[in-house]
Amino acid sequence: MTDAAALPGQPRGGVLSGPATARAVNVLAPNASAMTLDGTNTWIVSEPGSGLAVVVDPGPLDEVHLRAVIATAEEAGKRVALTLLTHGHPDHAEGAARFAELTRTPVRALDPALRLGDEGLSAGNVVTTGGLEMRVVATPGHTADSLCFHLPADRAVLTGDTVLGRGTTVVAHPDGRLGDYLDSLRRLRSLAVDDGVQVVLPGHGPVLEDAQGVVEYYLAHRANRLAQVETAVEDGYVSASEVVARVYADVDRSLWPAAELSVRAQLEYLREHGLI
Repeated sequence: MTDAAALPGQPRGGVLSGPATARAVNVLAPNASAMTLDGTNTWIVSEPGSGLAVVVDPGPLDEVHLRAVIATAEEAGKRVALTLLTHGHPDHAEGAARFAELTRTPVRALDPALRLGDEGLSAGNVVTTGGLEMRVVATPGHTADSLCFHLPADRAVLTGDTVLGRGTTVVAHPDGRLGDYLDSLRRLRSLAVDDGVQVVLPGHGPVLEDAQGVVEYYLAHRANRLAQVETAVEDGYVSASEVVARVYADVDRSLWPAAELSVRAQLEYLREHGLI
């Protein structure tokens, strides 16, 4: 068995659902798959002692899950007052409209099409519901509308799909762009180095205890994959599917369609930089 402390980001063991920090509680959605890992992490975030809570990523349109999120908040003596989205993929956002109905809350997101209410989200915004301080960090790359939420009091960051609790994420070309994603990873590294962020609260998978370590791993992984793709093209593998078969030969074939999205993003990046 591999020691968790030796894995990228030092994943926390134990049950995924439940309290993760002083301010964040996870309710795991029942949508486990090869792409969603154990399922979507729906985060309930609130200031200790406050009667108000913010929910990040209600998850899929699953009535039982949505009501479980509300019940978890209420059992802690809190009322859901606001819903936030890290990005618009269905496993994170499909249930948002129904959740807003159930809680009578606005939904704030970067993408106007996902918002319910007058306010959106953008980099630099600070969410202060119930005395909470949660800072919005723009992290495009996985998707164009990807956001992370910095929770300074817990030295934590909620990362959606930008950083996962296990494995690495897909750059969902054409909406996602590799150059943007690398910049976003560097932004998260800065949060760890300069702002003391230690804990990653991901959209899928376990909590990570070493934010800087996992971001450094992601950056190294991306650099390695990019070099492999460049070499594959030099060796005559031209199409994205051909490159996937060459570079991702050790990856489960069921994940090749997702890998092809990342390869397309990598090929675009290499062309833009005159490397192929």
